[in-house]
Amino acid sequence: MPRAGLTPQVVVHEAARLADEVGYDRLTLAALANRLGVALPSLYKHVRGADALAQKLSALATAELAEEMTTAAAGRSGEDALRAVAAAYRSYARRHPGRYLSAQRVPDPADPAHLAAGQRAVGVVYAILRGYGIDGDAAVDAVRMFRAAVHGFVSLEATGDFGLPRAVDHSFDQMVAALGVAFRSWPTTALSGTG
Repeated sequence: MPRAGLTPQVVVHEAARLADEVGYDRLTLAALANRLGVALPSLYKHVRGADALAQKLSALATAELAEEMTTAAAGRSGEDALRAVAAAYRSYARRHPGRYLSAQRVPDPADPAHLAAGQRAVGVVYAILRGYGIDGDAAVDAVRMFRAAVHGFVSLEATGDFGLPRAVDHSFDQMVAALGVAFRSWPTTALSGTG
């Protein structure tokens, strides 16, 4: 018999907390069952397996990250919005390291809520870029640049790879300022290249 009060939502939220505490790579169904005080087979009443749990956790984390980015952008534009959204992205990754890693999973096409959360997060960056006059295919390139820069920074920061004697916060601010410079001078004509 399932534990009273245990639902798929409770399981996923507890998995999120556990991933933040022990690391996403150490999140297992056995560890989660132990945390919830149930036998491992009992979890299968709430999630179909490890991959299904990972997908549900990714959907939750993507929605949370999108919400924080949207809130940070509200009422802002231009560089102010860029700084606020980048800071919110970094803050989420620092506060929720396990969830953040799970959010890097490609949304499941069969999960409309996961797809919507991913589109909402990307939509915040697209809105900022429109303020710089960047749209269409150029905006796709700029979104990729934003994500590569900020994700790369927070990933390196999380693994302690910034060992040089310089304040990491200052380096982050400089990177975001450089993104602003790049977006202000974004090429108006397509560069040659493929893919």
